[in-house]
Amino acid sequence: MSKAAKFFSISLLALAVTGCAVTSQPIDRSVSEQRAQQDLAIMFRDQEPLSGPLTLHEAMARAVKYNLEARLKVMEEAMAQRQVDLATFDMLPRMALSAGYAGRSNISASSSESIRTGTQSLEPSTSQDRDRGVADLTMVWNVLDFGVSYVSAKQQGDQRLIVQERRRKVLHTIIQDVRSAYWRAVAADRLLTQIDSLMARVAQARDNSQRLSEQRIGDPIQALSYQRALIEATRQLEEQRRALSLAKTELATLINLPLGTQVELAPEAGYQVPELKVELGTLEQEALASRPELREQDYQARISAAETRKAMLRLLPGLEFSAGGHYDSNSFLVNQSWADYGVKVTWNLFNVLSAPSAIDVAKAGQEVADARRQAMSMAILAQLHVANANFREAQRQFQTSQQLAGLDGQIVEQLRNRYQAQGIGELELIQGELNTLQADLRRDLAYAELRNSYGQLFASVGLDPLPESIASDSVADIATALANREAQWQAGQL
Repeated sequence: MSKAAKFFSISLLALAVTGCAVTSQPIDRSVSEQRAQQDLAIMFRDQEPLSGPLTLHEAMARAVKYNLEARLKVMEEAMAQRQVDLATFDMLPRMALSAGYAGRSNISASSSESIRTGTQSLEPSTSQDRDRGVADLTMVWNVLDFGVSYVSAKQQGDQRLIVQERRRKVLHTIIQDVRSAYWRAVAADRLLTQIDSLMARVAQARDNSQRLSEQRIGDPIQALSYQRALIEATRQLEEQRRALSLAKTELATLINLPLGTQVELAPEAGYQVPELKVELGTLEQEALASRPELREQDYQARISAAETRKAMLRLLPGLEFSAGGHYDSNSFLVNQSWADYGVKVTWNLFNVLSAPSAIDVAKAGQEVADARRQAMSMAILAQLHVANANFREAQRQFQTSQQLAGLDGQIVEQLRNRYQAQGIGELELIQGELNTLQADLRRDLAYAELRNSYGQLFASVGLDPLPESIASDSVADIATALANREAQWQAGQL
C-alpha cells in the first residue's frame, strides 16, 4: 500500500472516530430562566381566586384540587390506565406487513449436474427476474402467548388499582397536613397581633430605661437588671412569633397559593372540643379493611398469584395459527399472488426443566406478600391505638391549658388595675402580660393539636374524606362534600 493510501486510510479512520464522539453541552442560563417563568405561570394557572375568608374545608378542597403532589398522583393513575390499555393489545395476533423492491447486479441463474456421471445435465437457466417487487401480510396467533398476555393484562390492571390506592394515601396525608397547618395558622391569627403589640411596648420600655440610665437617674444595677429582663421578654416573644409566623406559609404551599399571598382565615367561634362516638373495635375492623397500604398488599398478593399461573402456563405447548397473503412481481411465476396458512405446535422443552423453580419462586413471592400484609396489619392497628391515645392526651392537655389561660387572664387584669393605681411597676405588668400571652399560645397550640389528633384518628382508619361522586369539581362543592363527610364521622357514622 502506498504512503498516500495509508495516509488517506488513517485520515478516514480518525474522521470516523471523531464523528462517533459524543459531547453534551451545558444548558444555557437563559433556557433555565425561561423554564422557571413557564413553571411559575403553569403552577398557579386556572385556579379559582379566593373570594373571602378561608375556611378549613375550603382549604382542604383547594389542596385536593390544586396541590401539585395530588396532581402528580392523578397523572400517574392516568398513565397506569394507558398501560392497561396497551397491555390488552398484547393479546391480539401478531400481524406483520412488508413491502419492498429487490434487485441484483446479475441474473440469478443455475444449472444441474448429474449425481451419477458428474456431467452437466441442464444448461444454465433462470426463473427469477433481476428486479422485482414483493409484498407480504402475515398474521400469527399463539394460543399460549394469548393466555400469558391475558394474565399479564390482569396484572397490569391490578397495578393501576395499586396506583389508585397510593393516590388515596396521598390524599389522606395532604388533607391531614392541611388540617394541622390550618389550626396553627388560626392560632397565629389570634396571637401574632398581640405579640407584635407587646413587643412594641417592651421596646418602648427598654428605650425609657436606657434613657434614664444615660441620665444617671436611679440605681445603675437595678436599671441594667430591668433592661435585661426586658430583653429576655423580647427573646421569648420572638421565639413565639417564629413558631407561628410560618404556619400560613405552610398552608399556602399545601393549597398551592402563590407564596406571599395574604390569606384571611375565617373566624372560629370559640373552642369546640370534638368527641369520638365510635367504638375502638369498629375502627380496628374498618382500618384493616380500608387502609390504602393493606389494599395495595391485597393487589400485590393477587399479582403474585397470577405470576404462579403464568409459570404454569409456560409448561404447556403452544398452538400457533398462521395465515398470510403474498405478492411477487417475478414474471416467471405462474401465480404472482397467493395465500398460505398453517397450524403448528411449539414447545420449549427447557421450560419443563425451569418451570418447577419458576413456580416455587412465584409461590414464595405470594407467601412473602401474605407475611408483609400481616406485619403491616399489626403496624396499622398499633398506629390506630397510638392515634387514639394521642387524641385522649390532647383532650386533657387542652383542658389544662385552657384552665391556665383563664387564670393568667384573671391575674393580668389584677396587674393592670394595680399598675393604673401605681401599685406596681411596668416590668411586672409586662411580665404578667407575657405570661398570659404564653398561656394563650399554649392553649391555642394545644387546641390545634387536639383538632389535628382527632383528624389523625380517622386518617389512621383509612376513611376516605370524599364520597365517590361530587356534584362538580368546584372548590365550593368539594368543600361541602368534605364538611358533610366529617360531620358524619363526628356523628359516629362511618
